[in-house]
This record gives sequence, C-alpha cells and structure tokens, in this order.
Amino acid sequence: MEAELQTDIVVRPVRDVDAEALGRVHATCWHETYDHLISTAALEKVSPKRLAELWTHWAVQGPEFKMSAALAGGEIVGFVGSGPARDRDAPRHRELYFIYLLDAYHGTGLGKQLFDAAVDEGEPIYLWVAEDNPRAHRFYERNGFTLDGASHTEPFLGETLTEVRFVR
Repeated sequence: MEAELQTDIVVRPVRDVDAEALGRVHATCWHETYDHLISTAALEKVSPKRLAELWTHWAVQGPEFKMSAALAGGEIVGFVGSGPARDRDAPRHRELYFIYLLDAYHGTGLGKQLFDAAVDEGEPIYLWVAEDNPRAHRFYERNGFTLDGASHTEPFLGETLTEVRFVR
C-alpha cells in the first residue's frame, strides 16, 4: 500500500548531521530497488554505517552539487543528488547521480519534489539507471528524459548491474 502524501513533508538540502539517517535509508532503498537484480547475499553486505560515511563526505560538497533529503514526520524517507558530469564522454555537463525514495512513498509526488530540488526546470542533464527498473524509467520519461542508446555494466556489491543512459 502506498502512503498518501503527508502535509508534514519537507525537502531540504542535506546536512552533515543527516549522515547516519541517510545511510540507513540508502541501505533500505537499495534492498527495495535491487532485490530482483542483485543476490540477497550481496545486498546483505550493504552497510548502513559505510553509506553514512559516504554521506558525511557528500554533505559537504561545493555549491555545484545539489544534495537534498526528503523528510516525512521529521524522518528522512528519500534523497537525491546531482552535480558535474562524471563521464569523460558525458552528453551533458550535469548528471543526476541518484534519487531514492522508500517504497512506501512511491506514487505520492515526493519523488518529483526530490527531482525538482536537484534539477532545474528544463536543465540539460543525464543519468544512469538500472536497465531492469521500469518504475524509474517511467519516472524519468515523465520528466522529459529519453534513452540515448548508451549502456554499460558496472560492478555493484561484488556483482554486476547493467545500466542505461537517459538524457534531456
């Protein structure tokens, strides 16, 4: 059952004090998103503590990075990040690095609020997403992205994950 959009929803920039909560939510989102793509054994190795350490670093990036968290009832339920392109052959100067939202909040409009916090309206940008993630594909298509034909296989939790590139 999907949650209704609550009135106590806040999307705001990530703060360094958010790192521990972001690590927990990040790990949960990976379980919810990749359980059909990555083995249970690999997913069980996901460390909320290690992800929190990454968030400690990400929270203090410069102004060219946009990292935001979504809170419901004061608890972090999702996050988004964008910044300078990381690929040598990038089709755009900016990249949407990630957007994750706990399953319970899918379909509430909160994903769009997160997206809007990291991507300016009409901004040329690109992203990589798991090839077998139809919900995400539909979300990006609704937000003006199209597949450009590029794909790659990335190491992910000791296994591999095929990703496809969307651009707008």
